[in-house]
Amino acid sequence: MSLKSFVRELREMKDGIGSISKRGEEGSRHWRNQTMSHIAPDQVPSSSELIQQGRWANLPPELLLDIIRRVEQSETSWPARSVVVSCASVCRSWRAITKEIIRTPEQCGRLTFPISLKQPGPRESPFQFFIRRDRATSTYLLYFGMVPSEVKKDKLLLAAKRVRRAAGTDFIISLAADDFSRASSTYVGKLRSNFLGTKFSIYDSQPPCDPAAQQNSRSSRRFRSKQVSPRVPAFNYCVGTISYELNVLRTRGPRRMQCIMQTIPVSSIQEGGTAPTPTSFTYSIDDHLSTMSDSMRKGSAKDFSPKILSEPAVQDLDESLVLKNKAPRWHEQLQCWCLNFRGRVTVASVKNFQLVAAVDQSHNVSVEEQEKVILQFGKIGKDNFTMDYHYPLSAFQAFAICLSSFDTKPACE
Repeated sequence: MSLKSFVRELREMKDGIGSISKRGEEGSRHWRNQTMSHIAPDQVPSSSELIQQGRWANLPPELLLDIIRRVEQSETSWPARSVVVSCASVCRSWRAITKEIIRTPEQCGRLTFPISLKQPGPRESPFQFFIRRDRATSTYLLYFGMVPSEVKKDKLLLAAKRVRRAAGTDFIISLAADDFSRASSTYVGKLRSNFLGTKFSIYDSQPPCDPAAQQNSRSSRRFRSKQVSPRVPAFNYCVGTISYELNVLRTRGPRRMQCIMQTIPVSSIQEGGTAPTPTSFTYSIDDHLSTMSDSMRKGSAKDFSPKILSEPAVQDLDESLVLKNKAPRWHEQLQCWCLNFRGRVTVASVKNFQLVAAVDQSHNVSVEEQEKVILQFGKIGKDNFTMDYHYPLSAFQAFAICLSSFDTKPACE
């Protein structure tokens, strides 16, 4: 059987030649639904979910490894890369080998599983995505691709819904565009603002990779642990803060912002530095509880309300990566502030921004690294925006930062 015929058979396979788990069948329906993420759920079946191995699982490991490696190398972009996801959905042995072959976005510059959205982006060429805003439903959809396509069959990566509160605004971030329940397995995090819309907190549904950063992050319980499946994460971990500078004098110019990424050390942008890279989603509530301090655990036993369980610990800001606006220049002929977006932004807007690292000389960061644009966001249409990001940010973190630009900020303009 040739490689092309093998790939064709994988694409046509609906339920699989072998027996596929119930979770895999649900994932297949999600791929066919345009409102769902086109990236397969990266979930490990529990011991209660029995997966019967079919005759496809009896292939010699060396042959299977060679086949999947060739498929992975030939299908580098979406939607063709869905064939790689199909390989991981055949059975447990196929999934193990596929996950062994798949590398992180930092290493290969590709997205495959949902955990890729929580991993740092590539160091060289940035990921280029776009965001579509739906004013009627207050939703924001992140798609894979440089610009929206005419047929509107773009690959959905993340979705967010704005929810008004008395004290501010929440942006609930999910893998699905039709399920924003915080008790769902598609929930990945949220962005919360203060009353004025000048300060935002980024919350992740899973704990940081670094135990020290995890202890210093603010955590909140979202619901009673007995009300949901044990495979659904039960906490929100504060992984970053965004601050917009007040424009008291009402001067003209773009918004000024600063982002403190509490879980990304400044050493990640130094020569030879690395950023925290999660390898899988955390689904067990027990895993969350085991990583928390004893004091926090005692507090959670007394009260399961949605309030913050502990006050945020003050983290050493010298060790956290800080991002700031790249200073624009005033264009005399156009009579406006300008930034070089390299053709990715076509409409002038106060929402447009570029972020670079804010470091001092003691951090030993090269000038080239200091001038590199880590994240840029800009308008290309009435409800369409572009989002390009680099290492060490992940797609989830970059999307959360861009969402803060959509909130109303009368005190900053």
